[in-house]
Amino acid sequence: MLVDYHVHAVAHGEYKYSQELIDQYMDNACRRGIKEIGFSEHDEFVSLVDFELFNKMQTNQRNDIKLRLGLELDYIPGKEKEIKEIISQRQYDYIIGSVHYIDGWGFDHPDFQGGFLERDIDEIYSQYANILIKMVQSSCCDVVGHLDLVKIWGHRPQKRSSFYYLEPVLRAIKEHNLAVEINSAGLRKKVAELYPAADLVNTMFRYGIPITFGSDAHHPDQIGEGLAAAYQSARQAGYRYLVRFNQRNQLVTVL
Repeated sequence: MLVDYHVHAVAHGEYKYSQELIDQYMDNACRRGIKEIGFSEHDEFVSLVDFELFNKMQTNQRNDIKLRLGLELDYIPGKEKEIKEIISQRQYDYIIGSVHYIDGWGFDHPDFQGGFLERDIDEIYSQYANILIKMVQSSCCDVVGHLDLVKIWGHRPQKRSSFYYLEPVLRAIKEHNLAVEINSAGLRKKVAELYPAADLVNTMFRYGIPITFGSDAHHPDQIGEGLAAAYQSARQAGYRYLVRFNQRNQLVTVL
């Protein structure tokens, strides 16, 4: 069953939330065989969502595609109270927890990628992994988004492997019964690789960590893009199931 649980209709605030825009996403999803979409706007742009329109379209099920309401939270240590307040304002089907900042540095933004040349790469990976672990332990989210996003510009640690830094994150995820998305957006970035990498997906399977899928689409043309590769990665690791969500509950579904 093809699902895309990481979709941003308003992107970074540049698009108006409208039926015409949502219809474009739904029609493209239909052409790509997607049966369930999760719209999960960034928390800073949630005020742009027309929830009345979403509820209407969720009921009407255009192209017989099921809609889920998600939210992508930008986790920053020390902001847990504010994060939980944001979550409490709506009844979401799932929350994606993501890390985009390291001590205020937006490492994945094109304007700030030069920061990788000014810092020790191993220290960057170590800091990133520690923030992810704090996020997992905060009980704020249901899904860990683009787990190894720190590799986005192709920078790799030199003293240790990426796996060395991120495997402890997987152990924390298992302990807290969270899911991990296999996110295809990395295929569109300089790194040209899925998030997470194959060695991490293989370990996730060994640990019995549930998975879901997302294209991280910020435009209707991107919905479902790269998901075939994401599903292939999961199946090669041994997965034969994925999880969907309803009111923050995992629904195990055949892959």
